[in-house]
Amino acid sequence: MSLQGRVADRTVRLPQADYLESLALVERLHRLLLDVIKDEFERLDILDINAVQALLLFNVGDNEVTAGELKSRGYYQGSNVSYNLRKLVDAGYMHHQRCDADRRSVRVRLTAQGQRIRDLVGELFDRHAAALEDRGMAGAAGLGEVNRSLRRLERFWSEQIRYIY
Repeated sequence: MSLQGRVADRTVRLPQADYLESLALVERLHRLLLDVIKDEFERLDILDINAVQALLLFNVGDNEVTAGELKSRGYYQGSNVSYNLRKLVDAGYMHHQRCDADRRSVRVRLTAQGQRIRDLVGELFDRHAAALEDRGMAGAAGLGEVNRSLRRLERFWSEQIRYIY
């Protein structure tokens, strides 16, 4: 049964129901974020890049990183990072270069075209943050409290993984 199904069922203890609802919200919010980016790019008639790839470019920003660092730094959440990197390189959004010290490792950075996409995503996020505040939906204090709660949840999950090994 999906998390959403368990939340809707409400046959679980109340604290567990709240926990499951939080899990479902995090999952849905990430998917909605990708939909928002996709819609923006369709509106701008940018069709050669998907939302996951655009978010990856935004997260990399001005950094030069290895493929492994994309996941360890939290720039990429998926499991097929090499596929998306290859697509971004082939489309001219990222430049890649073998490391001199370790020829097995590849470092990537944005091209000018990739920086343009990064800027478009940043502008989208700026507009959304301003709209949330203008509508009184989430000011800095409200989002700050949400972020503090999510960081605590992240720490809790990290500790759970650490104790397994």
